[in-house]
Amino acid sequence: MSKNNIPDMLLAKSKRGDLVVSLQRHLLETEQTSREIFCLDKRWGRNWCRFFKLYAQDKQEKFLLNLRVAALFHDMGKANEEFYLAVSSPNRIAQTLRHEHISALLLHLPAIKQWLSANPKLDFDVICAAVLSHHIKAARGNDDKWQWCQPKGNGFLRLYLQHPEVKFILEEIAKVASLATPVPDLPTNSWSKQAPWQQAYLQGITSADRLKRSIANDFERCGLLLAVKAGLIVADSASSGLVRENHKITEWINDVVHTKTIAETDIDNAILTPRIQQIEKNKNKPFKYQSFQEKAASLGRRALLLAACGAGKTLAAWKWAEAQTKDSQQEIGKVIFLYPTKGTATEGFRDYVSWAPETEASLVHSSSRYELEAIMNNPNENEETSKNTKDFRLTEAEQRLFALGLWSRRYFSATVDQFLSFIEHGYTSLCLLPVLADAAVIIDEVHSFDRRMFDNLVNFLKRFDVPVLCMTATLSPARQKELLDIGLRLYPNEGERLEFTDLASKEQHPRYNHEALANQDKALEKATFAYKAGKRVLWVVNTISRCQQIARQLEDQLKQQVLIYHSRYKLEDRQIIHANTVKSFQQQKKAVIAVTTQVCEMSLDLDADVLITEIAPVSSLVQRFGRANRHLARGEDFRAQLYSYQPESHLPYSKEEIQTAQKFIQSLGSTDISQALMAKKLEEFSLTEPKASESARFLAGGYFATPGTLRDIDDFTFTSILDGDLKELESELKEKRPYDKLLISVPKKYADKDGKSISRPDWLPKYLAIAKSSHYCPRFGFIEQEEK
Repeated sequence: MSKNNIPDMLLAKSKRGDLVVSLQRHLLETEQTSREIFCLDKRWGRNWCRFFKLYAQDKQEKFLLNLRVAALFHDMGKANEEFYLAVSSPNRIAQTLRHEHISALLLHLPAIKQWLSANPKLDFDVICAAVLSHHIKAARGNDDKWQWCQPKGNGFLRLYLQHPEVKFILEEIAKVASLATPVPDLPTNSWSKQAPWQQAYLQGITSADRLKRSIANDFERCGLLLAVKAGLIVADSASSGLVRENHKITEWINDVVHTKTIAETDIDNAILTPRIQQIEKNKNKPFKYQSFQEKAASLGRRALLLAACGAGKTLAAWKWAEAQTKDSQQEIGKVIFLYPTKGTATEGFRDYVSWAPETEASLVHSSSRYELEAIMNNPNENEETSKNTKDFRLTEAEQRLFALGLWSRRYFSATVDQFLSFIEHGYTSLCLLPVLADAAVIIDEVHSFDRRMFDNLVNFLKRFDVPVLCMTATLSPARQKELLDIGLRLYPNEGERLEFTDLASKEQHPRYNHEALANQDKALEKATFAYKAGKRVLWVVNTISRCQQIARQLEDQLKQQVLIYHSRYKLEDRQIIHANTVKSFQQQKKAVIAVTTQVCEMSLDLDADVLITEIAPVSSLVQRFGRANRHLARGEDFRAQLYSYQPESHLPYSKEEIQTAQKFIQSLGSTDISQALMAKKLEEFSLTEPKASESARFLAGGYFATPGTLRDIDDFTFTSILDGDLKELESELKEKRPYDKLLISVPKKYADKDGKSISRPDWLPKYLAIAKSSHYCPRFGFIEQEEK
């Protein structure tokens, strides 16, 4: 400390061994990182600007200038006494104000605002918004815990604004932005709700309201705002992570960011050729693309691919992606397949990227191993300091490392949430946004998106420029129209379906007969009879509890085990169950019976002779029926037998959805049902929906940013570890090995998050709850009644 009790060095992070990162160093490195990642002469910089529709060179230069200034200023608020104590002391220090709140407040001091406004290329409000919101913890409302500049605890806070590091950074901003020197003087008094701080805050609120009105009508300025806000989060994340892990910034960025563009032959060599060789080996005959797969290469940058279950959409998608590498207007460095499930179902993604070299492909889910192992993060600010208070989400540092560890991959298979939740201020997704902007994107199973997910998909497609192919077997006319109205090309259209005789033959071929059953007991009779007759029987229900119950009833009837498959297994068990289920239905010689839930709807390659289902929404029924007679493997004269019955409760769906589905089933008739007929009837019995809402937080947040949700409702489950697996988990963590195999999603009422009923070890990752092993069976999964 100096004689005035001002530290000789301001700290940006907690000390870690011999590594000490000063505030000056961190701000300079964040500016360096922003400049090098988003270099306008290289692909990532060009694609970032294109993504945000900043096409003109002067707009791109304005983006990078504003980002660099925001990067230099973003953590200036750390120059305060409480933050210094928090990062230099082993004790937890409650902080009066969040550091980024102070940074934005400093910007609104009249001298700083007037100084920055001298350069017309600087958008003052864009810079303020990026600085204030770079931790996604800044709110306008009085009822939010992250309300801007509302103190917790003390009514004053000592600032270190006269420190040489602060002056040095202001001088660096002057150089970058060609501003006048000497730099403005900053106040010497502590922060309080008095002058000049209260006046700066009120000016900030006025500016925030003005910016919100502006971006609602000025999409170009909104694009600049979003590019700078997201760019600062990316640059701050990268500089923090790389320095802590002892990576040289320039070297790492050159190795990981500025990689080779995907060339015209790369996808064929890495993906298509290995896949074709696998198909030829399995079928023992030469492979030939279907005509609709080949023509997918001519679709352009935006399309909606509608084709029947089992038609070969994935290969068509790869042909489309291959064509994007030949686009003279944009180079790409990534291909991303997005899937609507939230689970960590590794096996469900294999069909997309598993043929690619291991070093180029990646499955992305919430607990994938970080390739950067650990990082010290900033101390919590404005949070409860009690040791009993726990946050079980991934920390910001954990999310940051997770994202950075994936930047080097070329081919991705991921959940929609991982890449698109940036639109609702998902931090991990924001850190992955440069990857998305550098990609050709395939979004599968769009029929299964809930209303909010679909709204966010529409917002994504409208506001951001990136090549996108949406795919599904069925989609309601209303949703089709929404996608076509924003520029997606329907494929195949009516004329093309006449041209693609191979596809038309598959879709129009009679595949099914149908019979409605009175109840579940009648379904049980049909299932046991079909199994004893040597059939492959798939039974689909709407809830996990009924799935488990029916499986037990079948085992009592048949005196042997049946297959059970749903989403509530440990990942290591789910992988085995998945593989066994698929294998059982891909052979034709032996009888098999399985009871599943909605998991079977999502591109699961099952081929049943008899399919029994509870009545579900129309789009779900079409997907379920697509698991029967999927490949016409028993010959053209064979018809799979479909049975449907009314579930004991309409939940988890609405009564209207179930009632409409009953009418849909009645309209199909009882014999010679084709997938083309089901698609036609889907149009007739689709429910009316409102048009997409444009209320996504990232688009409308302006100065502010707080996390939202990509989906209609939060999940009713919690990612957990069974208490019987704690010892193994501890070992995996110590050895820095993947531990995904041990994780399980359980109902929230069975997930102990705070150690009330199960002792919680200190080393357990914060985002994990603990569940009792006595509720778990490797065959039946997690059971709400404890196993005897």
